[in-house]
Parts: sequence; structure tokens; C-alpha cells
Amino acid sequence: MTVPAEASLLNPVELFMAADWVVKAVMIGLAVASIWSWAIIIDKLFRFAALKRQVDQFEKAISSGRSLEEIAHQAGPNPDPILPRMLVAAVTDWREARARQTMSEAQSHLLISRIDRALDSLIARESQRIETGLGVLSVVATSSPFIGLFGTVWGIMNAFDAIASAGNTNLTTVAPAIAEALFATAIGLAAAIPAYIAYNAFSIEAGKFAGRLESFADDLQAAIARRLGTGSPAPAAPPSREL
Repeated sequence: MTVPAEASLLNPVELFMAADWVVKAVMIGLAVASIWSWAIIIDKLFRFAALKRQVDQFEKAISSGRSLEEIAHQAGPNPDPILPRMLVAAVTDWREARARQTMSEAQSHLLISRIDRALDSLIARESQRIETGLGVLSVVATSSPFIGLFGTVWGIMNAFDAIASAGNTNLTTVAPAIAEALFATAIGLAAAIPAYIAYNAFSIEAGKFAGRLESFADDLQAAIARRLGTGSPAPAAPPSREL
């Protein structure tokens, strides 16, 4: 490790170039982890915003007074947004049950149970999809400070060895060497802090979104159960909160 006597303590390029190869590897790894985490953060910001728009638009369509079958038909056989996909799955099962003309109470319960399992499966897959990438943020947030600390410890060891070999302990010699070592910890913290904040924020958003899907599934099942109980020819859109 070189110890330049007049190296700038605030110049990242000089600090990186003067560092030991192990510390350089740590810095490069942390920089890559930071870029990766920022890519996930930006991607999640756009994805959550798009999901919220889709849900708001669909809930507005549901509350417009149109029948569930009409909305499901407009959504198509295999819609991409999760709420239309849940509606299509439930209405498809409901249509099959209606084709039998009459259903016993036991058959009605079996139908509701089948719809419940189908909706739960859709919610589980969607929750898993929206949580993709959060594990990377968690790893970056928890491990980056320790990786940076390892680089700092290694750098300080080499710095003291170089200082002892040079036989010069004045501040202009010691300060740059220590700054090079501490720079690894600074990079680790710069990678960890945004990843930690984003991980917690997106985890909360994912939980809220999953709760919203579960609420919609419960209301959808309740609406279809009422239609089965009354023998209505087609499920109409329930008022306000239900769907």
C-alpha cells in the first residue's frame, strides 16, 4: 500500500487508486451492490406506482354499477392486472355453477371454497412477484457496512505496516493512509442506507397491496355467495365497499 504524503483526503479517485488491492476489491464490490440496489429501487418505484393506478382504475370500474360479468368479459380471458384476473377466475367458476341451473347448499359451499383457493393462489403468486428484489435490498442493507468495515480494517493494517516501514509518523503521512481505509466503510454505508430505507418502505407497500387484494377477494366471494343464495341470474356489482 502506498502512502502519498500529499494525497487529497476528499478525492475518491486518489483514495481508490492508493488503496490496497483487497480494499479496492471491497470498494468495487460495494459500488456494484449499490448500483444493483438503486436499479431495484427505481424499478420498484415505477412498478408500485403502476400497480396502484391499475387497482384504482379497476375499483372505479367496479363501483360504476356495471355487472361483474360485463367487467370480466371486457377484461378478457387472461388479463394481466391482478384484480381483473381475480374477477375473471371467480366469474368463470360462477358461470360453470350457474350452468347447472340448481345447486344444493353443499355444492354452493364447495364452489365458494374453490373460488377461495383460486383467489388465494393468485394473491400468493402476485405477492411473491411484487416482493422480487426485496431480498437483494435486505442483503445489501445488512451486509454492506460489515464488508466496508472489513475493507477498513484491512486497509488500516496495511497502512500501519507501510508507516512503520517508512519510519514516519507525522500527520501528513498517517492521515491519507487512514482516509483510504475509512473510504471503504463510507462506501459500505452509502450502499446500505438507501437499501435499508427502500427495503422497509417497499415491504410496507407490498403488505398494504397484499391486504388490498385479500380485501377484494373477500368482498368478491361474499358477493358471489349472495348471488348463489338468492339464485340471481347474473351477479351484479355490489355497492360501495364490497367491490
